[in-house]
Amino acid sequence: MNPPLKKLPIGIQTFSEIITEGYTYVDKTAHALALANGGKYYFLSRPRRFGKSLFLDTLKELFEGSEALFRGLDIHPHWDWSRRHPVIRLDFAGGVVQSPEGLDEKIHELLGFNQRRLGIHCEATSIAGRFAELIIRAHEAGGRRVVILVDEYDKPILDSIEHPHRIAVLREGLKNLYSTMKTQDAHIQFVLMTGVTKFSKVSLFSGLNQLNDLTLDARVATLCGYTQTDLATTFGGHLAGVDWDRLKRWYNGYNFLGEPVYNPFDILLFIDKGRVYRNYWFETGSPSFLLKLLQRRQTFLPALEGIEASEEILDSFDIERIDPVTLLFQTGYLTIDQARESFDQWLFSLRVPNQEVRQALANHLVDAYTGRLPSERLNWQKAIYDPLTQGDVAGLIAAIQRLFAGIPWRNFTGNDLPEAEGYYASVLYAFFASLNAEIIPEDVSNQGQVDLTIKLADYIYVIEIKLAPRQARRAPTAPESVGDEGAPVLARDGAANPALAQLRARGYSDKYRGLPGKGLFEVGLVFERRARNLVQADWCAVNGATD
Repeated sequence: MNPPLKKLPIGIQTFSEIITEGYTYVDKTAHALALANGGKYYFLSRPRRFGKSLFLDTLKELFEGSEALFRGLDIHPHWDWSRRHPVIRLDFAGGVVQSPEGLDEKIHELLGFNQRRLGIHCEATSIAGRFAELIIRAHEAGGRRVVILVDEYDKPILDSIEHPHRIAVLREGLKNLYSTMKTQDAHIQFVLMTGVTKFSKVSLFSGLNQLNDLTLDARVATLCGYTQTDLATTFGGHLAGVDWDRLKRWYNGYNFLGEPVYNPFDILLFIDKGRVYRNYWFETGSPSFLLKLLQRRQTFLPALEGIEASEEILDSFDIERIDPVTLLFQTGYLTIDQARESFDQWLFSLRVPNQEVRQALANHLVDAYTGRLPSERLNWQKAIYDPLTQGDVAGLIAAIQRLFAGIPWRNFTGNDLPEAEGYYASVLYAFFASLNAEIIPEDVSNQGQVDLTIKLADYIYVIEIKLAPRQARRAPTAPESVGDEGAPVLARDGAANPALAQLRARGYSDKYRGLPGKGLFEVGLVFERRARNLVQADWCAVNGATD
């Protein structure tokens, strides 16, 4: 008889509870040993719910010498358990900071908690003075240097990310706290700061520029997250008989220059909920600010499929000039696909990590870019999905026109989103991505690149999108077929359609001819600013290798 399966540590970030209460634990203590022996000041950025808090709590118990908790783990025979260090833990995860006064109050509460836990009385009243005194007195009282662990160091700033006028003051308040550590180096044994984003050293870490950033360090690529081996061993009983390929597609794929990892939160809830594939991680945090930023910057959404960025862009978050790529990477909506060195700097190709993020992010983008409620989304998705999977181009075109006709443009009053060709491509990309279609944006051939290639249910749609000149709006010609009243003209030759004419003249679909499948279609879509809709749509069917 197989032994009973261990409990799942869902939401538990306390190392002692996981060990003493018999919860499943993925051993990360080898990483803890390497960090403790290899340096002094560290910084680690990872997306939310990747196990940062649990790792910090593991370090706390380790430096405090809680030997019984580590028996049987990798680090146990390699650690000097006679050495016990006082640990100061600053955790900004709880509560919401909405003002500089609120930040000061939060910091004083954290310092007071550590004073009481360590049995230390401090006389200083300023934040910097109180923190410095706490470090010095803890060293003197215990006879060993202090360990400082900071969790969610950036949360007070992220709480106000939609209020830039607050952020400069909040940033100075945090800098005042963190820079204290530099002046107390003689009393400090070890420091690890963790968060979601990494602000530039100039903006937040100017007083603590000795931090060793581990975010893109291959040696700790698997410090947070579960590897495939972790799932096969630690969770082998829980996942017996699972479709590993499908599990990987849904939840694996986060890459920090090493072995890809799964988000722990996804795996734990996937098991707990009866192994049902759902958006567990994504739905726990609303990317509302990110979506607003993408809209405000008129981000061309199809470009998310093929971004290449330098290490500088991925490495630092500048609140005065937020780069959407930086925010997408640091928050986990993009991850590293490949890295290469060019002109003496590292370049990183990025991608969406997995199906969960792709589908859930696309749904949110659909809602943001169309201004419709989530409850209204499903009908639009079905209206587009059905013709896509049936090779019904006329039905697809009619659905696209109804979609744009239904967008409440009052939501975009005061901006020029509908003025840009990229907006229409972005809305279509978001819808296609939400249907889990395979999308190749700016699909390259030897004659150039087409806007979108969509693959779904063995059908391939090669789509070129144009924006009609302001003064021009094509008068209807005799169509071969016409959809609902007001639908765009479907002239099969497409001679007067600039999008289809370019597509055919440059042979954008040639590389797909002759491939096995149900059908290949060339589609030219022309949108018009004033109508804010599709005003011309023409297409050609290419059957197999036959022109």
